[in-house]
Amino acid sequence: MSGTPGLLALVGGDEFNPGNEEQDRMLAGAAKSGTAFVVPTAAARQGPEQAVAHATAWFEQFGLALQELPVLKRADANSKELAATARAGGFFYLVGGDPGLVAQVLVGSRVWAAIFEAWRDGAALAGSSAGAMALCSHTLIRASWPNRFNRRPTEALGLVPDTALLPHYETFGHRWVESARRELPDVTLLGIDERSAAVWSEEVWRAAGPGAVTVINGPNTATFTSGATIAGVASPARMLPNQ
Repeated sequence: MSGTPGLLALVGGDEFNPGNEEQDRMLAGAAKSGTAFVVPTAAARQGPEQAVAHATAWFEQFGLALQELPVLKRADANSKELAATARAGGFFYLVGGDPGLVAQVLVGSRVWAAIFEAWRDGAALAGSSAGAMALCSHTLIRASWPNRFNRRPTEALGLVPDTALLPHYETFGHRWVESARRELPDVTLLGIDERSAAVWSEEVWRAAGPGAVTVINGPNTATFTSGATIAGVASPARMLPNQ
């Protein structure tokens, strides 16, 4: 183990589109030697092929050739072959889509353990919207129909401890705050605008992109814009929660 984890980016959504250049350039520059992967788990029910194609085309401008890590269901996530492939990766991007599906498929799996170990050894890792939500300790899924803003937490991958992410914050994620606060009173809520990111590198979190990162800790709210050091968010875990 290198002892120096790779760059980690939590993106607020609308990934692989103009406006994401700042954080995606950083991610591409931080990619370690080895295959660069797009992980379409969150889009498994919504056209994973399109998500892979979009990601691949977008990252070409940064000199990074992406390949799909085809983890769409639980059996894929527990594949020894896919886990071995992932362990040798130097870059991973978890796309957006279904907020509950990523955690459901990946929690406690061989592939997630391999991705985590690769990141801990220096690989770059990113998630957008549902993919970013899953990297936190809790992901927020719809609690009632048809109210899509009433959210309830479920266990996620735990890379960012004691945190739940509210993506698309400036468009609709801010409407999740009330239910998220009620359900997770002791957890940091991290609101991230579309095409913007919280980026962890060199032991600190910084904001990137054209929008803002909003940190809500109980009654306290703070907003950070591109280049600012983000306060109030836990450092990423160095061991998986179940280890």
